[in-house]
Amino acid sequence: MWAGAPRGTELLWGEYVGLDQVAAAERGYEGCGPAERLLWERLSVFEGAFGHEAVREVCASGALPAGVIQAVLDRLAPHALLPVDDLFDGEDGLPRYWMPHPMRAVGARRLTARGDRWAVLLHHRRWCVKVARRAADWWQRGRQLDARDLALRELPDLAAAMDPTTARLSPGAEAETSVEIAVSLWFLWVACGRVAEGRTRLRHALSLQEGQPSARALWLAAFLELESGRPEDADPLLVRAWAAAVRDGDERCLALLAHLRGATALYQGRTRAAEAEFREALALMEEHPEFGPTRRACWVGIALSLCRSDPGAAQEALDQGDLDRESRRAFVGRDMSSEAWAHHVRAELGAWDGDRERASEHARRALREHLRLGSTVGAACAAELLAQMRALEGRRGAAAHLLGAVDLLRTSVFDSSYRPAEYCVVTRVRGEEALGAPLVDPELRSAYEEGARRGLFALSAEV
Repeated sequence: MWAGAPRGTELLWGEYVGLDQVAAAERGYEGCGPAERLLWERLSVFEGAFGHEAVREVCASGALPAGVIQAVLDRLAPHALLPVDDLFDGEDGLPRYWMPHPMRAVGARRLTARGDRWAVLLHHRRWCVKVARRAADWWQRGRQLDARDLALRELPDLAAAMDPTTARLSPGAEAETSVEIAVSLWFLWVACGRVAEGRTRLRHALSLQEGQPSARALWLAAFLELESGRPEDADPLLVRAWAAAVRDGDERCLALLAHLRGATALYQGRTRAAEAEFREALALMEEHPEFGPTRRACWVGIALSLCRSDPGAAQEALDQGDLDRESRRAFVGRDMSSEAWAHHVRAELGAWDGDRERASEHARRALREHLRLGSTVGAACAAELLAQMRALEGRRGAAAHLLGAVDLLRTSVFDSSYRPAEYCVVTRVRGEEALGAPLVDPELRSAYEEGARRGLFALSAEV
């Protein structure tokens, strides 16, 4: 028992559980048949909820062949599992379960005593690789919300598999698997607002990998440094990634690197260099990339690079993106992340034309799309752009609300060293100038603090 634990409890996976609950779970285990006990033990490797497919892939072997898994699971469920309703739109309505901590502790101890824990954990890791690959494939095929929801739902198990220190032989033995999962989930880290988590997990796995990192792993490491506000740390990783791509003959990664060089240049305010790099990425990229940013993302990057200096060329880039065959998918298959940034461009073009109503509408759409995906960087930038539009319309209180919510969001997600991209910095400066008074003004300060209290999600439905 841990020091300081409440009397009659033990700490299991971060929660205090009553010893009487564990004893009851032991009695339930003893009352099961041999097949149910074996499945109970093997299910203890799951960190989160699971469905039939996961149970079959992780637990079916030896005395538990795949053909009997469903029947055994149905018999075991009333004794050791809780039903979970975490299906998302379009997913088959198969039952899913979660094993409470007392039951899991009993199963884990028996599995270890049986000597099978490492074998089952290996099956679990291989299943996690498949889940991460499936989520990445869904993202590329346009099922972006489903991909995000799948990755988030399975994240407790994916996170465990991304930690190579739990490997049986040595951390290096499973580090490659951990890196592959982290790289497959690139979209979750970059586009869905989990930059810090992705950076930490990938750096940890790479530090324990015994061989040379792949070009894609280094590309993602560089991308996460950039998204964390550290372009100077991204540059050497980009160089290493290019060398690795040449070494491994990964020509597809060269397009990813060109896109990232464009994103880096755009971050730093080098818009002409950014345009050139995004065009280079388009020249290297396939019609339907099987991994990473899409052709649509490159066209939008070009438009972002030009929207404040050459609005005509920016609009042409958006139009070219619409004509690009990769971009002519049905609505269900659109690139939501790129489309959110396209709304930034349309807002800038509306402001350039003097159409504040159109500019505000596109800024609001950008904000809502970024919030829908979970992108902190995008949502903050869109909110500052919308604040600029509201201030120009004379709605100074609404603008201050948005700026307060943005500052709270950034400080809650990033550390104090974070520096927004130059594009966002200019947007913020223009917004504060449009207010016509500093935020220390009592009226504006009150609105600013109220916006910080309410947050962007609440404000996005009103402003």
